[in-house]
Amino acid sequence: MMQIHPPARLLMGPGPVDADPRVLRAMAAPLVGQFDPFMTDTMTEAMALWRTVWDTANEQTFLVDGTSRAGIEAALVSLLEPGDRVLVPVFGRFGHLLAEIGARAGAEVHTIETEWGTVFDPGQIEDAVRRVRPRLVAVVHGDTSTTMAQPLADLGRIAHEHDALLYVDATATLGGNPFHTDEWGIDVATAGLQKCLGGPSGSAPVTLSPAAAAAINRRRHVEAGIRTADDVAPHGAPIQSNYLDLAQIMEYWGPRRLNHHTEATSMLYAARECARLLTVEGMATAVDRHVQHGGAMLAGVRGLGLEVFGDFGHKMHNVVAVRIPDGVDGDAVRGALLDDFGIEIGTSFGPLHGVVWRIGTMGFNARRDAVLTTLAGLEHELRRAGFDAPPGGGVAAALAAYDGVAHDGMAPGSPHDTIPDTVVEKEARL
Repeated sequence: MMQIHPPARLLMGPGPVDADPRVLRAMAAPLVGQFDPFMTDTMTEAMALWRTVWDTANEQTFLVDGTSRAGIEAALVSLLEPGDRVLVPVFGRFGHLLAEIGARAGAEVHTIETEWGTVFDPGQIEDAVRRVRPRLVAVVHGDTSTTMAQPLADLGRIAHEHDALLYVDATATLGGNPFHTDEWGIDVATAGLQKCLGGPSGSAPVTLSPAAAAAINRRRHVEAGIRTADDVAPHGAPIQSNYLDLAQIMEYWGPRRLNHHTEATSMLYAARECARLLTVEGMATAVDRHVQHGGAMLAGVRGLGLEVFGDFGHKMHNVVAVRIPDGVDGDAVRGALLDDFGIEIGTSFGPLHGVVWRIGTMGFNARRDAVLTTLAGLEHELRRAGFDAPPGGGVAAALAAYDGVAHDGMAPGSPHDTIPDTVVEKEARL
């Protein structure tokens, strides 16, 4: 066997996407012991940086070692005791995932559903909260299976007025769409690095409000091998996972540095760098960058004669779903695009599998050259498959979108055009 040598890819699907090279360089830094002062200082720095990304003052803002699903499961198993009622508004595949994890935690799961490609009016969710009286409302912010983003601004108020907590899965949206943890009254939110945040999968940023932290700590059970005489006697139903026990993980990240597990050091470096780059760029600027390049991709696929799926008014900035044209083998086009150009796009799940392609413009790949290259390759494969795409139509429409932004007062070469120039310039001024 030879040393691993992956092929060069441009990952333009719904995630994962190519990690920022600076994040990969951070991951190559030397390892240190988990109680080395450098390690604990790095953990503290990461917490501060992620508070900026989450737009929160929450003390309990840290990382769960694992992919984004580890963060989701940690939140739900730590918040839900057996028999607790949880309400899950489902508008795509990942709402069903929240419901399944809630059921596995022993909760009494109630769902409301809307057609894929649409989202809920806050009034619909409030009506369900009044009816169900849940302890927790659990909702996906952006569901990549449909590319829709659920409005969140009213949901914290709705949950709190009915004595519930609000959990949000922000895996697909954080960093590329507005997200205001404290302003929106979100009690717990989790994400993953592999989409708009510009990193690899394997670390799950988490933030907990004081109310959520208190609720979780009421179930605090420190494991016997590390328990001290100062630890209070276990009380409440035990959290049903040791590794994903947020009560113990909070103490691992806190001043006590409870020896709960061995930190995934290279992923800590990666997560810290993802948050640092976003903080230097500025969260509003990062969102604007996703708006610009996502908008160019949207214009480009329309310029190819493709139909956009779903409620355009609630589409995520960072991924677009387009209907696969009649008579075109969607999987064959995806395979040819990968083989000929090294570009990956996605299909979807359930009722949308084979119906739409999902094309992401996020993280390090939310940039001009990635958008134009993808559109040029897709046009070529569409025409080979027999679809009469307008010659040059995708690239021309995307360039027109970029020119339209410039005509609105944003000069070409502005900080929105590339990631590296933006951050390098800002770092040079710090």
